[in-house]
Amino acid sequence: MDLLVTPFSSNAFMLQALIAGILVSIACAIAGTFVILRGLAFIGDALAHGVLPGIALAVLFGFPGIVGAAVGAGFMIGGITLITQRSRLSSDTAIGLLFIGMLSLGVAIVSRSNSFSGDLTRILFGEILGISVQSILIQFAATVVIGAIAFVCARPFLLLSFDPEQAEVAGFSVRLYHSVMLFMIAITVIVSFQTVGTLLVFGLLIAPAGAGALMARRVGAMMAWAVFFGALSMYLGLLISYYFDLAAGAAIILVAVTLFFIVFVMQNARYRRAASQKEVTHG
Repeated sequence: MDLLVTPFSSNAFMLQALIAGILVSIACAIAGTFVILRGLAFIGDALAHGVLPGIALAVLFGFPGIVGAAVGAGFMIGGITLITQRSRLSSDTAIGLLFIGMLSLGVAIVSRSNSFSGDLTRILFGEILGISVQSILIQFAATVVIGAIAFVCARPFLLLSFDPEQAEVAGFSVRLYHSVMLFMIAITVIVSFQTVGTLLVFGLLIAPAGAGALMARRVGAMMAWAVFFGALSMYLGLLISYYFDLAAGAAIILVAVTLFFIVFVMQNARYRRAASQKEVTHG
């Protein structure tokens, strides 16, 4: 039992990492649920990677990385909206163009400076073991905002995810609430990158929510399962990184993806068992 508790009870850095990680898990579970239901995995990935040039420029000119992430995310969403509304191109095409363009710009900025070696690792993989109390407070505030948006917009978000036409009939603007949903996802990415990095935040958006979708049919239950799997991934990932001297962010995502596939295999086995019993009963 001490092996499971001591790393956090005797190490302030580990405890702060766990607290920050659980807050990230809650935020990513809420946003990730709608990413899965709405089919926005591509834009989630694009946002997670497309903020790189904004962060790189912020670091280069001495501004907080979170400011650069916000600018990068705003440029991504604005560009996607502009291209989609002013041309015949689909949103997927707009997302793809801006995704690869912003990522390439970020790599170009980083390649022009020799001072990015340590900063680049932090940007890509986060610094969960070096998270500050101030960053935890920012993450907490962002998580509250994300939860409030999801609560206030629950009905239009659900209609938008399952039947956009019904959302219009019910009096909700599909364009407005789609933008609000993108804004919620962007906040999640902007704030969470400080903890797990731009490359790994996408994993926390998708894997726990995907496992939750396999476990539950109701959105509330799906979100609760996503929070559970995300928090469990944080806890186990930090333990593994502590005892085996692995990169914490990568260990967390590997646990999250492993948990998804465990749930996937178990659910498939259960469905097969139920189907075979049904055949025997009707046979």
